[in-house]
Amino acid sequence: MTTYLSLAPEGLREAFLTGGLPPVTAGADDVYRATYPRVLDRNRRYFERYPDDENRAAEVVVVLRSARTCLPGGDLLTPRRFQTLGQAFGMSDGFERVHYLLDEAFVGGPGGRELSDGFLLGVEATTGFTVNPLYVVLHEPCYCQGAAASRWAAQRLRAEFPAFDLDAGGRVSFTGEMVYPWMLEEYESLRPFREAAERLALRERWPLLYDVERLRQNAVPCAAVAYHDDMYVDAALSLETARAIRGLRLWVTNEYEHDGVRRDGDAVLGRLIDLARGER
Repeated sequence: MTTYLSLAPEGLREAFLTGGLPPVTAGADDVYRATYPRVLDRNRRYFERYPDDENRAAEVVVVLRSARTCLPGGDLLTPRRFQTLGQAFGMSDGFERVHYLLDEAFVGGPGGRELSDGFLLGVEATTGFTVNPLYVVLHEPCYCQGAAASRWAAQRLRAEFPAFDLDAGGRVSFTGEMVYPWMLEEYESLRPFREAAERLALRERWPLLYDVERLRQNAVPCAAVAYHDDMYVDAALSLETARAIRGLRLWVTNEYEHDGVRRDGDAVLGRLIDLARGER
């Protein structure tokens, strides 16, 4: 919607943004420097809620390192893919989804503990991109504009946050809404897109995503919600964008997670409509 306000506002009567606001000038590096600490905070909160899962997650990594383990679809389940379960942490039920997987991760076997079929099926469903491979291909380019290649920003900047390093000796930290180049090797459904994704990651010339001057002159009634604790969309970057859009009325709340409109659509969208129309 920010793009419509920027490039074709004459086609809009009103605008409502329900999932936070995108950065209009920040690039991929800025986004991940802001969101990696938020993911670590989600890990802290997760393990505070489910302290037994710390040892259980570590046990899963031990199993994955000691024996070749394949998911039902044939992909190899590596420790780093296991870490990507944390992409669910930004949703209202994300902690529970991961906890219930870990709670039933193991079954007894003649050689000791083994990962259960239900766990492997759940991990595949939660971490896979079979039905939406372009999510991976375009995830970082959606932040690129001007003379700036993403160069796999999430992978590069991950080194600045050693808590995600499984060899560092700490507890397992799950990652968030990040994509990595190794996914295009380890995920069979993504391999056909590997060359295209690499080209996009190295591309240095991009058109501008938003017309900042036009946003400053916006005349379309609009309202947005920024979820204060949103793991995916940094609230500070959302506030910067809100200040750049003339007339936008912003609702900042920690009552909901990123899926607020999905969980309580009538209340969230209803409030935004009222804000845009000056009824609140």
